[in-house]
Amino acid sequence: MQALIAAPDTEDGIRLVEVSEPVPQPSQVLIEVRHASVNFGEVRYLGFQPAGSVLGYDAAGYVVQTAADGSGPAVGERVVAFGAGAWAQRAAFATDSVAVVPERLELAKAAALPLVGITALRTLRAAGSVLGRRVLVTGASGGVGRLAVQFARLGGAYVIASVGSAHRGEGLDALGAHEVVVGLDRISEPVDVVLENVGGEHLVTAWGLLKPGGSLQSIGWASGEPAVFPPNSIFAHGSAKTLQSFGDASHPRPELTTLVDLAARGVISVQVGWQDSWKRVGDAIAALLGRQVPGKAVIDLD
Repeated sequence: MQALIAAPDTEDGIRLVEVSEPVPQPSQVLIEVRHASVNFGEVRYLGFQPAGSVLGYDAAGYVVQTAADGSGPAVGERVVAFGAGAWAQRAAFATDSVAVVPERLELAKAAALPLVGITALRTLRAAGSVLGRRVLVTGASGGVGRLAVQFARLGGAYVIASVGSAHRGEGLDALGAHEVVVGLDRISEPVDVVLENVGGEHLVTAWGLLKPGGSLQSIGWASGEPAVFPPNSIFAHGSAKTLQSFGDASHPRPELTTLVDLAARGVISVQVGWQDSWKRVGDAIAALLGRQVPGKAVIDLD
């Protein structure tokens, strides 16, 4: 079968080659992958992947072999999955990382959901109830940001979406943002929750916007710049503010089930800004790194 592997010796850092068929563990299903998504973090750090490793984490397709332990979906089921090795014609995934996709949801849309959806859901839940609270989403034009805006609005929050340019902010009001701002300088009132995707100076400024008792969820570091806190800037009167990291995407079947259900019912909009053959994955990588993709990039395994 064919797969996209890490190839540090190439210009794009990636190569489409023939590889061995995956051998599922007892608690894994084998999936024929039809679509996969390309995440910004995956392509940004391609150079750190072991040469020859099959890339990708988000996939959607059909079950072609059930789990030996009897868990998980049946052969022929349409599924979405999260796990290493997704950019291949067939891939094995743990059954606790797979969810059945409703018929009314396109598989390509389902493939765009796993990593960004798990991240947005879990970080928002970690911040606690947002009903009646002010929630700031930085880097809101990306995959995580667009879903975070929608989830925060569904939770009853007043949502402020921060983007890098006016063009990047287009459509965020339709997704639920009450305010769409470029940068953070125009935010004059403090916020209760920050879902922070940019890092660097953005993170430092966002921390300063938090109310006493507020929560900053540090999700990504798109800027690639260091965050330097001035002396005493962590100190705050009143209830303690918190800065929390995110990195646990394990056992995500409940979140995957929620995501595809919400998308199938039209409660959330799945924003795919780039979709084409996996033979053009280099174009997807260039578009993502050039900040030219609103939402997610999806490759079709044709």
